[in-house]
Amino acid sequence: MLSKTLIDLLNAQVNREFYSSNLYLQMSAWAEHAGLAGTATLLGAHADEEMMHMRKMFNFISECDAVPLLGTIEAPPTSFDGVSDVFQQIYTHETYITKCINAIVHAAFSEQDYSTFNFLQWYVAEQREEEHLVKSILDKIKLIGTTGEALFFLDRELGEIATNKPVLQSVAGE
Repeated sequence: MLSKTLIDLLNAQVNREFYSSNLYLQMSAWAEHAGLAGTATLLGAHADEEMMHMRKMFNFISECDAVPLLGTIEAPPTSFDGVSDVFQQIYTHETYITKCINAIVHAAFSEQDYSTFNFLQWYVAEQREEEHLVKSILDKIKLIGTTGEALFFLDRELGEIATNKPVLQSVAGE
């Protein structure tokens, strides 16, 4: 049985994951409109993955005989100053999500709720992977830039990442 503290923390995270999905979906729309099909594909698949994260936590709360609650989430930004800005915002957002997940893990451990602690280890590993992926994209941007041919090749590379990342493949139904 989950404590009220953990129910509240998990429900807040459900809504953060929901916001994350909307953020990446909106970024995908921006990329598509900007003619960056590979970037749009990666961000759209990532939006689906974030929704899966939300559903996984939503279901866990329910399985623990608590009520998952969907709250109001704010609309994500709709315009960006280029692909570099998009991925810098994603990196900032993912590091924030990591801090939130870590706080829930700490609460579960402090309460000696080892079932919840164990469940959250998947999110801990997932956040490490997500931060690493986005940091590697930012490193590529820093290395090659985002003008002219560099943007063309970056967009193509991001599309390839979307089709080669196992989690994104399973989310996309491939």
